[in-house]
Amino acid sequence: MTEKPSKAVLALGANLDFGEGGPELALRQSLDALADEGVVIRKVSRFFATPCFPAGAGPDYVNAAALVETDLTPHTLLDLLHRVEHQFGRARVQRWGMRTLDLDVVCWEDLVLPDRAEHDRWRNLPPAEQIRATPEQLILPHPRLQDRAFVLVPMADVAPDWRHPVLGRTVRQMLAELPVGEVAAVKPL
Repeated sequence: MTEKPSKAVLALGANLDFGEGGPELALRQSLDALADEGVVIRKVSRFFATPCFPAGAGPDYVNAAALVETDLTPHTLLDLLHRVEHQFGRARVQRWGMRTLDLDVVCWEDLVLPDRAEHDRWRNLPPAEQIRATPEQLILPHPRLQDRAFVLVPMADVAPDWRHPVLGRTVRQMLAELPVGEVAAVKPL
């Protein structure tokens, strides 16, 4: 008996051109690259134009989300995402800097990694520390997911009823709690 594949949501973003195509093409091609590696793409959100985060850090982004199924572990999937980013010219020079491709595991079913205490620590990190600190391990669900319209708006297209295993709120509920102006700034392409 084989184990059932796990479901995860990926966040995709880019704000720099790679080769002949713009960010939107890079997102589409990155999904093809993941599929070529055996990741099953179940659903892809619309593509959205979103203001650069943090403000003033570069050109605006194209963001999307994908619901995927995989037999990989969360850590192995993250390694694959980093390899695909590298294929698309991603250079990890500056935290939250400009990039040709950004792929993140946002959530993995109801899994909390590495544990609840560490997740709480990263989720509650003061804003000034968020810029300086980078986790040495995978934190799931993504500790900033509930704060970011550029993640939640696309995620609402692919997994609106996913419930945050720590906060107990669905994607729709978290999205409704964000400032209206931040949500309105995420515009479908």
